[in-house]
Amino acid sequence: MTDSGSSPGSRYGAQPWLALLDDVLRAPVNPDDSLVHALRRTAAEVPDRTFLAYFDGRLSHREVDELSDSVAGYLVARGLERGDRVAVLLQNSPLFVLAVLGAWKAGATVVPVNPMYKSGEVTHVLRDGGVAALICSDRAWESYLRETAAGSPVRIVLTGCELDFQSRDDTRVLAFERLPQAPDAEDLTAVARYGHQAPADRAPRPSDVALISYTSGTSGAPKGATNTHANIMYNAERQRTGLPLPEAPVYFAMAPLFHITGMVCQLGASLNSAGTLVLVHRFEPGVVLDAFTEHRPHYTIGPSTAFMALAAHPAATPDHFSSFRHISSGGAPLPPALVEKFRAGFGPYIRNGYGLTECTAPCASVPPALEAPVDPVSGTLAVGVPGADTVVRIVDDQGAEVPFGEQGEILVRGPQVVPGYWRLPEATAETFPDGELRTGDIGFMDAEGWLYVVDRKKDMINASGFKVWPREVEDVLYTHPAVREAAVVGVPDAYRGETVKAYISLRPGAEEDPDALAAYCKERLAAYKYPRQVEILADLPKTATGKILRRELRTRSGDSR
Repeated sequence: MTDSGSSPGSRYGAQPWLALLDDVLRAPVNPDDSLVHALRRTAAEVPDRTFLAYFDGRLSHREVDELSDSVAGYLVARGLERGDRVAVLLQNSPLFVLAVLGAWKAGATVVPVNPMYKSGEVTHVLRDGGVAALICSDRAWESYLRETAAGSPVRIVLTGCELDFQSRDDTRVLAFERLPQAPDAEDLTAVARYGHQAPADRAPRPSDVALISYTSGTSGAPKGATNTHANIMYNAERQRTGLPLPEAPVYFAMAPLFHITGMVCQLGASLNSAGTLVLVHRFEPGVVLDAFTEHRPHYTIGPSTAFMALAAHPAATPDHFSSFRHISSGGAPLPPALVEKFRAGFGPYIRNGYGLTECTAPCASVPPALEAPVDPVSGTLAVGVPGADTVVRIVDDQGAEVPFGEQGEILVRGPQVVPGYWRLPEATAETFPDGELRTGDIGFMDAEGWLYVVDRKKDMINASGFKVWPREVEDVLYTHPAVREAAVVGVPDAYRGETVKAYISLRPGAEEDPDALAAYCKERLAAYKYPRQVEILADLPKTATGKILRRELRTRSGDSR
């Protein structure tokens, strides 16, 4: 490949990580034009193979193709134009998949919306995205979205009940009732079953924007990353060719599909692999474990917090995980202690990964035949190595590359990096200079090409002039047997400017004194790093993808940054 990500003489020009990739991972990929094309191909080749498994419900590739055709035909008949935006606000159910594929078949751009968003957050997305159509649950429409959409560009509304396409009605996650059909919206399931014809001239092009994926807002107002169909298909194809999965693999959707990780590494990869995707509406540890037993999945990806919750469930056994060929973690830091505890307790080795919405999920991962090293100085677990077509550089505040082993900002260039942010030219120019993504993450690379993420640049704590990275303190806390979750933030301090505070949730049945936890860290960290304050909470605040929200914890402690 052309080394477009490094300057002449760059230490990254040699791409040392290539030596860690086998022939399969180094080979070029030739993805389809879009997931719509992948669906058409699979529906023709293996029409009756199950694509979606939702509790006791099953939909084949052919059925999903036909149902999403009808959704597309309806949207076009209602006046949806190529390039119009369709917001989808649904949990992990077949309705989500039909809505997304139907919108793409109509030539539209999908705007996935977190169902946990409140009215003001949805208002921002609908208005900023110029959304023409909204597809959501009947409950969300009746409870707040009708009023929210009234002041937006939305002119087409489809609602659905996520009890559809199954009959088990597991009350652990489906504890709601079907509502009467709203007079100001059409029923999504009825539309899908009606048999509308998809337009023949709206097939997505690789350069078309497939998604406007709004960032989680953990660092300010959400911005819409413009993931193209080419971005999605590149990573979906790398998933298909790079994972050691059997023919007709079974994927379990641990991550929400509205998040870029779920969209690409679960929906995209399973569709592109002619596989089966298992859905359970939302994450609930007992439901997930039951689904593992019922469906025997080969692959899943989720945040470290999800694996912590599964490991802590009293019913969890090694048999629940015995079918997996590969398990990945992404979206939240993965403590080395969790990896070892999980392997010792249940068998699988959790392989780390790293990516952002702006690079369409993964840009670095741990190859299937390897295990990630732990940096002996910081104790940080490597997130993996870049792919064959990806260049990662580490630069200082002036933009100069730093030597291997030294910390700086992580920059990414490759076919998965998005063109920019939706209608934000200044932010695009700042974050994507010459097409290279400035991630805002601090990390380093060793001489072999292993990438380590230290922390978010904005989360660095300045205690009496010393830099403290929360991840390092959190990784120590995770080695304590009583700690289930940990988050470290900087809080105002009259003497030090900032001091280190740890928020902890404990494992079921565990008891521990906050002072004892602070002392545990003091024995293992430099004096300026250990937490002077420790607060124990029942649960730590998280995004819907399981990422712990340090911003909320800082606000709780009186820091408004």
